[in-house]
Amino acid sequence: MGRLDGKVCVITGAGSGIGRASASLFVSEGGRVVVADVDLEAAQGTVEAIGAAGEAVAEQVDVTDEAQTVALAERVVRRFERIDVLFNNAGIGGVGDIVETEPELFDRVMRVNVRGVYLVSRAVIPQMIRQRSGSIINMSSCIAEIGLARRVSYAASKGAVLSMTKSMQVDLAPHGIRVNALLPGTILTPFVERYLKDSYADPEEGMAAIRKRQLTNDLGRPEDVAGAALYLASDESRFVMATGLVVDGGVSGTK
Repeated sequence: MGRLDGKVCVITGAGSGIGRASASLFVSEGGRVVVADVDLEAAQGTVEAIGAAGEAVAEQVDVTDEAQTVALAERVVRRFERIDVLFNNAGIGGVGDIVETEPELFDRVMRVNVRGVYLVSRAVIPQMIRQRSGSIINMSSCIAEIGLARRVSYAASKGAVLSMTKSMQVDLAPHGIRVNALLPGTILTPFVERYLKDSYADPEEGMAAIRKRQLTNDLGRPEDVAGAALYLASDESRFVMATGLVVDGGVSGTK
């Protein structure tokens, strides 16, 4: 018996990083996983990596497009007849202080990271209400609770996601739906690897800076966050609601 046996799980941004690791783990625990990503080729790559380990299908979706999110939910329900887990993982970064950050970047970060969570949830929730069950996991960040230099757009978006999570839970609790957030620290994903390469002449200098703000000397891996997502997706967390689960190597614990 897997921890997600038979559960239909939709994961956005599942073409790489935390989303890909979560898709693989969810399948290994018996989940039937919809690997959704704006990059269909990346989503298909995740499905291919999972292989015969379990049931996974690739879907293309732009989480900022209302029509696409509604169509995705409809396709999933037609195919699987239910949606048990929604992991709103899709997101982008934004580097810069309030003066450096151009309005276009600020708007794009908010559009993907906040509007994306809102739209996909809005598309999926009616099915969960019909079922009177479901678990929604929203990707926030430990930056929602601490200060970090030159992350004004990203911090604004992740703080909004955490607050939205709490409000959603109040509204959805009577329908048997749980809503929680994940608050990771710096996780060694392809995005972070690109950032280190582009921002530092020596990427190891950037790695050292990240380690200094943690209690552990090890960098987080996508699998670390995937394990936390699995817990929130499973029935083991049935009494966990409106929570921000911190997975940050002790960053927020030092503040």
